Amino acid sequence: MTDGSRPGDGRERDDEPLGEPPAHRRRAYFWLMGTCIVLIVLAWNVVRFWSVPAAVAMSVVAALIPPVAAIVANWGRGG
Repeated sequence: MTDGSRPGDGRERDDEPLGEPPAHRRRAYFWLMGTCIVLIVLAWNVVRFWSVPAAVAMSVVAALIPPVAAIVANWGRGG
């Protein structure tokens, strides 16, 4: 047990927490999520008065952004 692990915990010594993502990934994540919020707010407070199908399309696009933002934020972090 000299590698820093405890019996039965399944951890290796090099299994360290990943920490914070780099600043450019965090910035990209917040831009994508901000875009998501703006799309939803505009779709249902402004665009729906002119075109409900356009508002629905904006909402569909906004629904696809969070998974993409999570992938961008965690790209290349292992795990």
